[in-house]
Amino acid sequence: MKKRLVSVLLCTAMVSTMLIGCGGGGGNEGGGGSDEPAEMGSAEDFDWKNCDGTTINVMFNEHNYSKAVISKIDEFEEKTGITVEYSSTPEGNYFDKLNTALSSRSGTPDIFMTGAYQVWEYASAGYMEPLDDYINNPAKTAEDYNFDDFIPATVDSLRWDLVPGHAVGEGSQWALPMGWELNNLAYNKNVFADKELTVPTTTDELLETAEALNEFNGSGSYGVAVRGTRDWATIHPGYMSLFATWGGQDFAIEDGKLVCKLDSKEAIDMTDYWVKLIKAGGPSQWSNYTWYEASSDLGAGKAAMLFDATSAGYFQNFEGASDQSGNIAWSTIPLPEGKTEDDMKANVWIWSMAMNADSKNKDAAWLFLQYFTSPEYMLYSGTEGASPDTPRQSVMDSAEYKEIVGSAENYLESIDILSKNATIQFTPQPYFFECTTKWAEVLQDLVLTDKYESTEAAMKQLKKDLDGVVMDLEVSE
Repeated sequence: MKKRLVSVLLCTAMVSTMLIGCGGGGGNEGGGGSDEPAEMGSAEDFDWKNCDGTTINVMFNEHNYSKAVISKIDEFEEKTGITVEYSSTPEGNYFDKLNTALSSRSGTPDIFMTGAYQVWEYASAGYMEPLDDYINNPAKTAEDYNFDDFIPATVDSLRWDLVPGHAVGEGSQWALPMGWELNNLAYNKNVFADKELTVPTTTDELLETAEALNEFNGSGSYGVAVRGTRDWATIHPGYMSLFATWGGQDFAIEDGKLVCKLDSKEAIDMTDYWVKLIKAGGPSQWSNYTWYEASSDLGAGKAAMLFDATSAGYFQNFEGASDQSGNIAWSTIPLPEGKTEDDMKANVWIWSMAMNADSKNKDAAWLFLQYFTSPEYMLYSGTEGASPDTPRQSVMDSAEYKEIVGSAENYLESIDILSKNATIQFTPQPYFFECTTKWAEVLQDLVLTDKYESTEAAMKQLKKDLDGVVMDLEVSE
């Protein structure tokens, strides 16, 4: 995002005006809506066929969550009369493609798959349609949609007031969750049994165990799979969860400015540990690893452990998913010395869907969003659709969900423990991707090169660099 846009866009309140019928539906041309409150209709005006004959375009990241949606598109088309055109792109290229599409302001795609952190950039730039007036309009939303059924943390993480440094949970609802992920330790229970090893509960034990499991299954096998590509996605899963548990913080507000805190003792110590873990027991091609490669290695019996998203291991464990399906179990985050379970923190990632503020088909797009985040659909995706971390409480409480997802050893139990202190551990701000990509670059340099004389020197330089990135942001306490 261009910095010259931020001073204007961050101060713009984006509230949409809704019309009852199908069409542009929610905002003025150019996106962002008007300052007038939405005109509310009645429940009698709601009809799934209100946009019959409309065609919408949807962009998906290639993921089990999107595969579940795609498998039900024909049912949505039959129910609504709306034609859905879609694309599915691997994550390595997806956001570049999406950024190009949104910045064109063409209105295509109408709906796009995104994450919570992207809200901080896309909503600030005026690319996202606020959804509150759709959700609250009985003429546009079915009576049985039950927005209050969403687990609060999942929808609150997609709500933000556009003020850098302010926590999520206030402001407009910019997207709706498809599924959420914490981060924990998954492991191959058969390998641990064969090697007579206990599951690590501390970071010291994790380091020792990862090193001991190198070549446990022949040449090329190793202890623990983690991400390593030179971009933001390397920082937010296992690394950030352990970083926060260690006591690290990315930014703080001081005197109306965001100030980087990556030079703190906690940040330096944790990063130094992570570098040692990768060198001692990580994959040889770590710098090329996304969640695809990391989770696939666990499923193939190449990695003994995986420190990543809760669902990343689950996708390898259901029947027929991989060579090691049924052999995977879950633990919680290993604790640094001096920390207790009360200190344990998990970073949250939420795959979600949002509406393009420039869409010409907003009412039809809202029907799509509504259908694919409904309780009925979420029950399917959470059980049959291999999307285990459901954002709806009614699904989580259902016997069917507990039977299917709960059959994975300690999966739901570990999530229950982690969820007590789970939230987005990053400070919301529109330069998130630039900052975390620089962070990942430093991590790669520490693992692969002699560029820095120490982890401390690297993190102090990173602090200076990131202070420069965010220096133009005006924030409030």
